[in-house]
Amino acid sequence: MTTRAVLSAISLHAGQIALSDLPYVFAVGLLLDALAGLYLCLPFALWIWLMPARWYASWPGRATVYLGFAVAIFGLFYLVAAEYFFFDEFNSRFNYTAVEYLIYPTEVLGNIRDSYPVDMVLTGCVLSGLLIAFLLRKRIAHGFEGLATFRRRSIVTLSLFALTAVSAWMVNLESARDLQENRVADEVAANGVYSFFSALRNARIDYDRYYATLPEAEAITRVRRLVQQSNTRYLATPEATGNPLARNVDNSDLGPPRKLHVIFLFEESMGSEFVGSLGGKGFTPNIDRIAAQSLSFTHMYASGTRTVRGMEALTTSLAPVPPESVVKRTGNEDLFNLSTIARKQGYAPTFIYGGYGTFDDMNAFYAGNGWRVLDRTDMPAPKFATIWGIADEELFDNALAEFDKQIERGERIFSLVMSTSNHRPYLFPEGIPGVQAEGGGREAGVRYADYAIGKFFDQLQSRPWYKDTLLVIAGDHGARVYGRAQIPVSNYEIPFIVHAADAIASGRVDTLVSQVDIGPTVLGLLHLSYESWLPGRDILRMGPDDGYAIFNHNRNIAMMRDGELATLGFRKAVNTERYEPAFDQLVSASANVELERDTQALFQLSWEMFADGRQREP
Repeated sequence: MTTRAVLSAISLHAGQIALSDLPYVFAVGLLLDALAGLYLCLPFALWIWLMPARWYASWPGRATVYLGFAVAIFGLFYLVAAEYFFFDEFNSRFNYTAVEYLIYPTEVLGNIRDSYPVDMVLTGCVLSGLLIAFLLRKRIAHGFEGLATFRRRSIVTLSLFALTAVSAWMVNLESARDLQENRVADEVAANGVYSFFSALRNARIDYDRYYATLPEAEAITRVRRLVQQSNTRYLATPEATGNPLARNVDNSDLGPPRKLHVIFLFEESMGSEFVGSLGGKGFTPNIDRIAAQSLSFTHMYASGTRTVRGMEALTTSLAPVPPESVVKRTGNEDLFNLSTIARKQGYAPTFIYGGYGTFDDMNAFYAGNGWRVLDRTDMPAPKFATIWGIADEELFDNALAEFDKQIERGERIFSLVMSTSNHRPYLFPEGIPGVQAEGGGREAGVRYADYAIGKFFDQLQSRPWYKDTLLVIAGDHGARVYGRAQIPVSNYEIPFIVHAADAIASGRVDTLVSQVDIGPTVLGLLHLSYESWLPGRDILRMGPDDGYAIFNHNRNIAMMRDGELATLGFRKAVNTERYEPAFDQLVSASANVELERDTQALFQLSWEMFADGRQREP
């Protein structure tokens, strides 16, 4: 309840909830706190039930109870601090991101240690636990007097277990959240412990059991219509076995293939809100000067809120199906992906990452899908690094050195370079103009990332192979997702810039598009003709009103088209809202059945093609 009061005050001050939301927040919160309290009491109840009375009342038994009480109080205080910092970063209670992060303790604990006053928080929690245990020692001591019989303890404990089982069956976090449209009010109302274990319990789900679906034939027909373009021809009928999206893409009308090297700079947490040329805060003078010489796509939306979602979109063009990206799913090797096409066109794909690629299974995914992998372990000892990876400028120096080697070997470069610096703890090398080495927060992170991009671009221009290179700069996702909406649309906007010195004219494309369209668009700019199974589309073949964007936020998934957003929620919920960009708000709208069914079709088919193996290379 203390945590909820603090988060309520923060959210009220930020305008994310209203005073009228508070009755809901505290009523639902009290219910979820009671459920969490039941679960947390079970271990202690089991202990009291099973321990012989004589041993329970002995000094080791008493010491165990006192120590357990102190540890429990410490844990509760620590949870208050942890939830505060998690909410500050993700505008959310513990969710599936928290579950995922526990799988990689080296990076996550290192980031926490460098980003937050961990020692001070731990000391305060330990002292609080010990102090409260000391102040309540007499009350605790009463529990050792007049011990109940085993029969009576059995009745109480089994009743507690029965009550817990019934409450777990009748109440769940998702049904409680269905009562409120304001996402932040839902998050503040939630209980962190309950939210964490709810996310853990639903970490592996059957998509068709929890999300609205269509008959497969209708889903296939709709998705084929969605991805069909003037230069594509399907290879088989919808009823044929194999991948239903297999099609020939013919770009011969654009001219002969451009034999350009391709470099993707995938920028950590680079949202459009920071990019001056996209109307943002102007933290990116180098990106802006490159954009002025390039083709810039001004309404590009990321598919998710984590790097692995961006990788999924760029590499496979699959829709971001919950709960996790295909980068982390089992059975994700040998997928038809961007490198499948690149290799057939004579490229040598590489994935270059400044951190340890075991994080989020990045190395395993890319190595298993036709990319040669280089990560921090393949690079010289860095001059500067954080727990997430080496400084971006050193990453880019190492990438350029690798590209030079590829040129010497006669290889054509096709490389995805993933940065890490624009991330907590926001620590950077000294002496860079406009960048605080420490304490500068997100602004310093964006400015440093921009500085490193500018330095890389200047070095690239000095290479003899520069004029034979196509450079892509794109964000992997926005900086953070916050706001009242279940899908906070504006937080997903990212830059997408394509530069090729003499091959591509500068300009701006204002079509609404998705991150899943990056790969097919680049292939089109190369004038390549190829067989594709990718659900993405060539943006430059779209009409002004043909675009759509797709999103994942926690368990919600959505498609936006023509100013309306169809959202699919957990337990088969479906609804339509209208997006008002001037106010950055979603407002209720009457059901757009076509949009809702197209959304169901695209996400359903992305799930099914991966799950049943139809997205695997032949």
